[in-house]
Amino acid sequence: MTDPNFATMSGQQNGSPSDQELDDTFEQDLRDMLRDGPSLSDTASNIQGGNVTESPFAGIDLNSPIRPQLQSPGASRAPHRATGSSTVGSRLADEASQMSKAPPPQMGQAKSSPNTGNYAGTGGGFAGPGDNGDSTSALAKAKFDSFKTWSISTYKCTRQMLSEKLGKGSRTVDLQLEAQIEVLRDTQRKYANILKLSRALTHHFYQVVQTQRSLGDAFGELGQKSPELQEEFNYNCETQRSLCSNGETLLGALNFFTSNVNTLCNKTMEDTLMTVKLYESARIEYDAYRVDLESLQIAPKDSTTQSKINEARTKYDKQKIKFDKLRQDVSVKLKFLEENKVKVMHKQLLLFHNAISAYFSGNQQALEATLKQFSIKLRPPSEVQPSFLEQ
Repeated sequence: MTDPNFATMSGQQNGSPSDQELDDTFEQDLRDMLRDGPSLSDTASNIQGGNVTESPFAGIDLNSPIRPQLQSPGASRAPHRATGSSTVGSRLADEASQMSKAPPPQMGQAKSSPNTGNYAGTGGGFAGPGDNGDSTSALAKAKFDSFKTWSISTYKCTRQMLSEKLGKGSRTVDLQLEAQIEVLRDTQRKYANILKLSRALTHHFYQVVQTQRSLGDAFGELGQKSPELQEEFNYNCETQRSLCSNGETLLGALNFFTSNVNTLCNKTMEDTLMTVKLYESARIEYDAYRVDLESLQIAPKDSTTQSKINEARTKYDKQKIKFDKLRQDVSVKLKFLEENKVKVMHKQLLLFHNAISAYFSGNQQALEATLKQFSIKLRPPSEVQPSFLEQ
Protein backbone atom coordinates (compact mmCIF):
# COMPACT_ATOMS: atom_id res chain seq x y z
CA MET A 1 0.00 0.00 0.00
CA THR A 2 2.96 2.28 -0.45
CA ASP A 3 2.78 5.06 -3.00
CA PRO A 4 5.80 5.63 -5.27
CA ASN A 5 5.18 9.39 -5.18
CA PHE A 6 5.19 9.22 -1.42
CA ALA A 7 8.59 7.50 -1.39
CA THR A 8 10.04 10.04 -3.80
CA MET A 9 8.83 12.96 -1.74
CA SER A 10 10.41 11.59 1.41
CA GLY A 11 13.77 11.19 -0.36
CA GLN A 12 13.85 14.80 -1.56
CA GLN A 13 13.10 16.43 1.83
CA ASN A 14 15.01 14.17 4.19
CA GLY A 15 17.46 15.84 6.54
CA SER A 16 15.88 19.29 7.22
CA PRO A 17 14.70 20.21 10.78
CA SER A 18 11.25 21.32 9.64
CA ASP A 19 10.66 18.05 7.90
CA GLN A 20 11.57 16.19 11.08
CA GLU A 21 8.86 18.05 12.98
CA LEU A 22 6.33 17.31 10.27
CA ASP A 23 7.32 13.66 10.44
CA ASP A 24 6.63 13.51 14.18
CA THR A 25 3.29 15.24 13.70
CA PHE A 26 2.28 12.81 10.91
CA GLU A 27 3.23 9.80 13.03
CA GLN A 28 1.13 11.10 15.90
CA ASP A 29 -1.87 11.64 13.58
CA LEU A 30 -1.48 8.16 12.10
CA ARG A 31 -1.42 6.57 15.56
CA ASP A 32 -4.62 8.43 16.48
CA MET A 33 -6.36 7.24 13.30
CA LEU A 34 -5.36 3.62 13.84
CA ARG A 35 -6.42 3.75 17.48
CA ASP A 36 -9.82 5.35 16.76
CA GLY A 37 -10.62 3.28 13.63
CA PRO A 38 -11.73 -0.40 13.52
CA SER A 39 -9.14 -3.09 13.86
CA LEU A 40 -8.17 -5.37 10.98
CA SER A 41 -9.47 -8.46 12.77
CA ASP A 42 -12.92 -6.89 13.22
CA THR A 43 -13.04 -5.83 9.60
CA ALA A 44 -12.04 -9.28 8.41
CA SER A 45 -14.69 -10.95 10.58
CA ASN A 46 -17.35 -8.57 9.30
CA ILE A 47 -16.40 -9.26 5.70
CA GLN A 48 -16.43 -13.04 6.20
CA GLY A 49 -19.78 -12.89 7.96
CA GLY A 50 -21.34 -10.83 5.18
CA ASN A 51 -21.84 -7.70 7.35
CA VAL A 52 -21.16 -4.34 5.78
CA THR A 53 -20.30 -1.54 8.21
CA GLU A 54 -19.53 2.07 7.71
CA SER A 55 -15.90 2.72 7.03
CA PRO A 56 -14.00 6.00 6.86
CA PHE A 57 -12.77 4.81 3.46
CA ALA A 58 -16.28 4.13 2.04
CA GLY A 59 -16.97 5.96 -1.18
CA ILE A 60 -13.28 6.42 -2.04
CA ASP A 61 -12.13 5.01 -5.36
CA LEU A 62 -8.55 3.82 -4.76
CA ASN A 63 -8.05 3.32 -8.50
CA SER A 64 -8.87 6.94 -9.32
CA PRO A 65 -5.90 9.06 -10.54
CA ILE A 66 -7.03 11.86 -8.21
CA ARG A 67 -6.71 10.60 -4.63
CA PRO A 68 -8.40 12.64 -1.90
CA GLN A 69 -6.41 13.63 1.15
CA LEU A 70 -7.35 11.94 4.40
CA GLN A 71 -8.30 14.30 7.16
CA SER A 72 -7.48 13.33 10.72
CA PRO A 73 -8.55 14.87 14.06
CA GLY A 74 -5.07 16.37 14.49
CA ALA A 75 -4.83 17.82 11.00
CA SER A 76 -5.40 21.36 12.32
CA ARG A 77 -2.10 21.17 14.14
CA ALA A 78 -0.19 20.73 10.86
CA PRO A 79 -0.67 23.86 8.73
CA HIS A 80 1.85 22.64 6.17
CA ARG A 81 1.15 19.85 3.59
CA ALA A 82 1.69 16.33 4.90
CA THR A 83 4.86 14.60 3.83
CA GLY A 84 5.94 11.05 4.36
CA SER A 85 9.08 9.56 5.77
CA SER A 86 11.01 6.35 5.40
CA THR A 87 9.97 5.28 8.92
CA VAL A 88 6.24 5.41 8.22
CA GLY A 89 6.73 3.76 4.85
CA SER A 90 8.60 0.87 6.42
CA ARG A 91 5.85 0.37 9.03
CA LEU A 92 3.15 0.29 6.39
CA ALA A 93 5.20 -2.14 4.32
CA ASP A 94 5.68 -4.42 7.37
CA GLU A 95 1.93 -4.46 8.09
CA ALA A 96 1.15 -5.25 4.43
CA SER A 97 3.67 -8.11 4.42
CA GLN A 98 2.18 -9.56 7.62
CA MET A 99 -1.32 -9.48 6.11
CA SER A 100 -0.08 -11.17 2.93
CA LYS A 101 1.52 -13.95 4.98
CA ALA A 102 -1.77 -14.81 6.71
CA PRO A 103 -2.99 -18.35 5.77
CA PRO A 104 -5.90 -18.37 3.27
CA PRO A 105 -9.21 -19.90 4.32
CA GLN A 106 -9.66 -23.61 3.62
CA MET A 107 -11.94 -24.47 0.72
CA GLY A 108 -13.29 -27.49 2.54
CA GLN A 109 -14.52 -25.29 5.41
CA ALA A 110 -16.74 -23.14 3.20
CA LYS A 111 -20.25 -22.87 4.52
CA SER A 112 -23.14 -24.08 2.48
CA SER A 113 -26.24 -22.03 2.03
CA PRO A 114 -29.71 -23.16 0.98
CA ASN A 115 -29.52 -21.02 -2.14
CA THR A 116 -26.19 -22.21 -3.49
CA GLY A 117 -26.41 -25.96 -2.92
CA ASN A 118 -23.75 -28.19 -1.41
CA TYR A 119 -20.08 -27.62 -2.10
CA ALA A 120 -18.13 -30.71 -2.98
CA GLY A 121 -15.29 -30.94 -0.40
CA THR A 122 -12.08 -29.37 -1.60
CA GLY A 123 -12.91 -29.50 -5.31
CA GLY A 124 -15.14 -26.45 -5.25
CA GLY A 125 -17.77 -28.20 -7.44
CA PHE A 126 -21.45 -28.71 -6.76
CA ALA A 127 -23.12 -31.99 -5.93
CA GLY A 128 -26.77 -32.47 -6.83
CA PRO A 129 -29.47 -33.56 -4.40
CA GLY A 130 -29.24 -37.14 -5.67
CA ASP A 131 -26.59 -39.10 -7.47
CA ASN A 132 -28.11 -40.34 -10.79
CA GLY A 133 -24.88 -41.77 -12.12
CA ASP A 134 -25.80 -45.38 -11.31
CA SER A 135 -29.26 -45.19 -12.88
CA THR A 136 -27.91 -43.49 -16.01
CA SER A 137 -25.18 -46.08 -16.46
CA ALA A 138 -27.68 -48.91 -15.91
CA LEU A 139 -30.03 -47.46 -18.53
CA ALA A 140 -27.20 -47.02 -21.01
CA LYS A 141 -26.05 -50.60 -20.40
CA ALA A 142 -29.58 -51.92 -20.95
CA LYS A 143 -29.87 -50.03 -24.25
CA PHE A 144 -26.49 -51.27 -25.37
CA ASP A 145 -27.41 -54.88 -24.55
CA SER A 146 -30.70 -54.53 -26.43
CA PHE A 147 -28.93 -53.09 -29.47
CA LYS A 148 -26.35 -55.86 -29.33
CA THR A 149 -29.02 -58.58 -29.19
CA TRP A 150 -30.92 -57.01 -32.09
CA SER A 151 -27.76 -56.74 -34.20
CA ILE A 152 -26.82 -60.37 -33.66
CA SER A 153 -30.34 -61.59 -34.43
CA THR A 154 -30.56 -59.43 -37.59
CA TYR A 155 -27.20 -60.70 -38.81
CA LYS A 156 -28.20 -64.34 -38.29
CA CYS A 157 -31.57 -63.91 -39.99
CA THR A 158 -30.01 -62.11 -42.97
CA ARG A 159 -27.42 -64.84 -43.34
CA GLN A 160 -30.14 -67.50 -43.22
CA MET A 161 -32.26 -65.73 -45.85
CA LEU A 162 -29.30 -65.35 -48.21
CA SER A 163 -28.29 -68.98 -47.80
CA GLU A 164 -31.86 -70.09 -48.57
CA LYS A 165 -32.08 -67.91 -51.69
CA LEU A 166 -28.73 -69.20 -52.91
CA GLY A 167 -29.80 -72.77 -52.27
CA LYS A 168 -27.08 -73.47 -49.72
CA GLY A 169 -29.11 -73.51 -46.51
CA SER A 170 -31.81 -75.76 -45.10
CA ARG A 171 -35.24 -74.56 -44.01
CA THR A 172 -38.10 -75.91 -41.93
CA VAL A 173 -41.16 -76.64 -44.09
CA ASP A 174 -44.71 -77.57 -43.07
CA LEU A 175 -46.10 -78.85 -46.37
CA GLN A 176 -49.77 -78.78 -45.38
CA LEU A 177 -49.58 -75.29 -43.86
CA GLU A 178 -47.54 -73.93 -46.75
CA ALA A 179 -50.14 -75.20 -49.22
CA GLN A 180 -52.96 -73.52 -47.26
CA ILE A 181 -51.05 -70.25 -47.18
CA GLU A 182 -50.47 -70.36 -50.92
CA VAL A 183 -54.19 -71.05 -51.52
CA LEU A 184 -55.06 -68.07 -49.32
CA ARG A 185 -52.79 -65.73 -51.29
CA ASP A 186 -54.22 -66.92 -54.58
CA THR A 187 -57.76 -66.49 -53.22
CA GLN A 188 -57.02 -62.96 -52.11
CA ARG A 189 -55.72 -62.05 -55.58
CA LYS A 190 -58.89 -63.43 -57.21
CA TYR A 191 -61.18 -61.68 -54.75
CA ALA A 192 -59.29 -58.45 -55.32
CA ASN A 193 -60.01 -58.84 -59.04
CA ILE A 194 -63.72 -59.41 -58.34
CA LEU A 195 -63.73 -56.32 -56.15
CA LYS A 196 -62.10 -54.25 -58.87
CA LEU A 197 -64.62 -55.38 -61.51
CA SER A 198 -67.63 -54.89 -59.24
CA ARG A 199 -66.50 -51.36 -58.43
CA ALA A 200 -66.11 -50.63 -62.13
CA LEU A 201 -69.61 -52.02 -62.79
CA THR A 202 -71.06 -49.91 -59.98
CA HIS A 203 -69.35 -46.77 -61.29
CA HIS A 204 -70.50 -47.34 -64.88
CA PHE A 205 -74.04 -48.19 -63.82
CA TYR A 206 -74.15 -45.03 -61.70
CA GLN A 207 -73.30 -43.05 -64.82
CA VAL A 208 -76.08 -44.88 -66.70
CA VAL A 209 -78.60 -43.97 -63.99
CA GLN A 210 -77.52 -40.33 -64.05
CA THR A 211 -77.86 -40.33 -67.86
CA GLN A 212 -81.34 -41.85 -67.63
CA ARG A 213 -82.38 -39.19 -65.14
CA SER A 214 -81.15 -36.42 -67.39
CA LEU A 215 -82.81 -38.03 -70.41
CA GLY A 216 -86.15 -38.31 -68.59
CA ASP A 217 -85.98 -34.63 -67.60
CA ALA A 218 -85.28 -33.69 -71.22
CA PHE A 219 -88.25 -35.77 -72.45
CA GLY A 220 -90.56 -34.12 -69.92
CA GLU A 221 -89.44 -30.63 -70.88
CA LEU A 222 -89.97 -31.33 -74.60
CA GLY A 223 -93.39 -32.84 -73.88
CA GLN A 224 -94.51 -29.55 -72.39
CA LYS A 225 -93.19 -27.52 -75.31
CA SER A 226 -94.36 -29.82 -78.12
CA PRO A 227 -98.13 -30.33 -77.98
CA GLU A 228 -98.15 -32.51 -81.09
CA LEU A 229 -95.63 -35.00 -79.48
CA GLN A 230 -96.61 -34.52 -75.87
CA GLU A 231 -98.01 -38.03 -75.39
CA GLU A 232 -94.91 -39.77 -76.84
CA PHE A 233 -92.51 -37.62 -74.85
CA ASN A 234 -94.43 -38.29 -71.64
CA TYR A 235 -94.31 -42.06 -72.20
CA ASN A 236 -90.55 -42.00 -72.62
CA CYS A 237 -90.16 -39.64 -69.67
CA GLU A 238 -92.05 -42.02 -67.37
CA THR A 239 -90.07 -45.00 -68.66
CA GLN A 240 -86.71 -43.36 -67.99
CA ARG A 241 -87.77 -42.21 -64.55
CA SER A 242 -88.93 -45.74 -63.69
CA LEU A 243 -85.64 -47.17 -64.92
CA CYS A 244 -83.79 -44.53 -62.90
CA SER A 245 -85.70 -45.51 -59.75
CA ASN A 246 -84.99 -49.21 -60.28
CA GLY A 247 -81.38 -48.38 -61.10
CA GLU A 248 -80.95 -46.61 -57.77
CA THR A 249 -82.30 -49.72 -56.05
CA LEU A 250 -79.81 -51.87 -57.93
CA LEU A 251 -77.02 -49.43 -57.04
CA GLY A 252 -77.84 -49.94 -53.36
CA ALA A 253 -77.45 -53.72 -53.80
CA LEU A 254 -74.19 -53.31 -55.75
CA ASN A 255 -72.73 -50.98 -53.12
CA PHE A 256 -73.64 -53.45 -50.39
CA PHE A 257 -71.98 -56.28 -52.32
CA THR A 258 -68.85 -54.22 -52.98
CA SER A 259 -68.54 -53.13 -49.34
CA ASN A 260 -68.70 -56.70 -47.99
CA VAL A 261 -66.26 -58.08 -50.54
CA ASN A 262 -63.87 -55.25 -49.68
CA THR A 263 -64.10 -56.09 -45.98
CA LEU A 264 -63.45 -59.76 -46.65
CA CYS A 265 -60.53 -59.16 -49.00
CA ASN A 266 -58.71 -56.19 -47.47
CA LYS A 267 -59.43 -56.70 -43.77
CA THR A 268 -60.22 -60.31 -42.90
CA MET A 269 -57.80 -61.94 -45.31
CA GLU A 270 -55.18 -59.27 -44.74
CA ASP A 271 -55.30 -59.86 -40.98
CA THR A 272 -54.62 -63.56 -41.54
CA LEU A 273 -51.79 -62.75 -43.94
CA MET A 274 -50.21 -60.47 -41.34
CA THR A 275 -50.09 -63.43 -38.96
CA VAL A 276 -48.56 -65.47 -41.78
CA LYS A 277 -45.82 -62.84 -42.19
CA LEU A 278 -45.03 -63.04 -38.48
CA TYR A 279 -44.93 -66.82 -38.76
CA GLU A 280 -42.49 -66.67 -41.68
CA SER A 281 -40.22 -64.25 -39.80
CA ALA A 282 -40.25 -66.52 -36.76
CA ARG A 283 -39.45 -69.48 -39.03
CA ILE A 284 -36.39 -67.74 -40.47
CA GLU A 285 -35.17 -66.81 -36.99
CA TYR A 286 -35.81 -70.34 -35.75
CA ASP A 287 -33.81 -71.84 -38.62
CA ALA A 288 -30.96 -69.38 -38.03
CA TYR A 289 -30.56 -70.46 -34.38
CA ARG A 290 -31.03 -74.10 -35.38
CA VAL A 291 -28.16 -73.88 -37.86
CA ASP A 292 -25.94 -72.23 -35.21
CA LEU A 293 -26.69 -75.03 -32.75
CA GLU A 294 -25.99 -77.73 -35.31
CA SER A 295 -22.67 -76.13 -36.32
CA LEU A 296 -21.58 -75.95 -32.68
CA GLN A 297 -22.54 -79.54 -32.02
CA ILE A 298 -20.26 -80.86 -34.79
CA ALA A 299 -17.35 -78.60 -33.72
CA PRO A 300 -14.50 -79.90 -31.49
CA LYS A 301 -15.58 -80.12 -27.87
CA ASP A 302 -13.83 -78.06 -25.18
CA SER A 303 -14.86 -75.94 -22.19
CA THR A 304 -15.51 -72.83 -24.30
CA THR A 305 -17.47 -74.74 -26.94
CA GLN A 306 -19.62 -76.45 -24.32
CA SER A 307 -20.67 -73.09 -22.80
CA LYS A 308 -21.50 -71.78 -26.29
CA ILE A 309 -23.56 -74.91 -27.00
CA ASN A 310 -25.57 -74.43 -23.83
CA GLU A 311 -26.22 -70.77 -24.67
CA ALA A 312 -27.20 -71.64 -28.27
CA ARG A 313 -29.52 -74.39 -27.05
CA THR A 314 -31.29 -71.95 -24.73
CA LYS A 315 -31.86 -69.47 -27.55
CA TYR A 316 -32.96 -72.27 -29.88
CA ASP A 317 -35.56 -73.51 -27.39
CA LYS A 318 -36.89 -69.98 -26.97
CA GLN A 319 -37.25 -69.49 -30.72
CA LYS A 320 -38.84 -72.92 -31.13
CA ILE A 321 -41.57 -72.03 -28.62
CA LYS A 322 -42.26 -68.78 -30.47
CA PHE A 323 -42.29 -70.55 -33.84
CA ASP A 324 -44.68 -73.29 -32.69
CA LYS A 325 -47.07 -70.75 -31.20
CA LEU A 326 -47.25 -68.70 -34.40
CA ARG A 327 -47.70 -71.83 -36.50
CA GLN A 328 -50.67 -72.80 -34.33
CA ASP A 329 -52.12 -69.28 -34.66
CA VAL A 330 -51.85 -69.42 -38.45
CA SER A 331 -53.61 -72.79 -38.57
CA VAL A 332 -56.49 -71.53 -36.42
CA LYS A 333 -56.90 -68.31 -38.40
CA LEU A 334 -56.89 -70.13 -41.71
CA LYS A 335 -59.66 -72.42 -40.49
CA PHE A 336 -61.83 -69.56 -39.22
CA LEU A 337 -61.18 -67.56 -42.38
CA GLU A 338 -62.39 -70.37 -44.59
CA GLU A 339 -65.62 -70.71 -42.59
CA ASN A 340 -66.22 -66.96 -42.58
CA LYS A 341 -65.50 -66.67 -46.30
CA VAL A 342 -68.08 -69.34 -47.17
CA LYS A 343 -70.82 -67.69 -45.09
CA VAL A 344 -70.17 -64.17 -46.34
CA MET A 345 -69.82 -65.03 -50.02
CA HIS A 346 -72.87 -67.31 -50.00
CA LYS A 347 -75.00 -64.38 -48.89
CA GLN A 348 -73.35 -61.81 -51.17
CA LEU A 349 -73.47 -63.96 -54.31
CA LEU A 350 -77.17 -64.69 -53.75
CA LEU A 351 -77.84 -60.98 -53.36
CA PHE A 352 -75.90 -60.09 -56.50
CA HIS A 353 -77.71 -62.72 -58.60
CA ASN A 354 -81.24 -61.84 -57.44
CA ALA A 355 -80.72 -58.09 -57.79
CA ILE A 356 -79.23 -58.27 -61.30
CA SER A 357 -81.89 -60.74 -62.49
CA ALA A 358 -84.78 -58.71 -61.09
CA TYR A 359 -83.54 -55.44 -62.55
CA PHE A 360 -82.85 -56.61 -66.09
CA SER A 361 -86.09 -58.64 -66.20
CA GLY A 362 -88.02 -55.53 -65.23
CA ASN A 363 -89.44 -57.10 -62.06
CA GLN A 364 -89.56 -54.18 -59.69
CA GLN A 365 -91.32 -56.15 -56.93
CA ALA A 366 -88.66 -58.88 -56.95
CA LEU A 367 -85.91 -56.24 -56.81
CA GLU A 368 -87.47 -54.56 -53.78
CA ALA A 369 -88.03 -57.95 -52.15
CA THR A 370 -84.35 -58.76 -52.59
CA LEU A 371 -83.31 -55.62 -50.74
CA LYS A 372 -85.75 -56.39 -47.93
CA GLN A 373 -84.46 -59.95 -47.71
CA PHE A 374 -80.90 -58.75 -47.07
CA SER A 375 -81.95 -55.76 -44.92
CA ILE A 376 -80.53 -53.16 -47.28
CA LYS A 377 -81.81 -49.64 -46.68
CA LEU A 378 -81.55 -47.12 -49.46
CA ARG A 379 -80.70 -43.52 -48.72
CA PRO A 380 -83.22 -41.04 -50.11
CA PRO A 381 -81.80 -38.77 -52.85
CA SER A 382 -82.78 -35.65 -50.89
CA GLU A 383 -80.93 -36.77 -47.75
CA VAL A 384 -77.89 -34.67 -46.95
CA GLN A 385 -74.77 -36.74 -46.43
CA PRO A 386 -73.24 -36.11 -42.97
CA SER A 387 -69.78 -34.66 -42.71
CA PHE A 388 -66.82 -36.76 -41.72
CA LEU A 389 -66.84 -35.17 -38.25
CA GLU A 390 -70.42 -36.33 -37.63
CA GLN A 391 -69.56 -39.80 -38.90
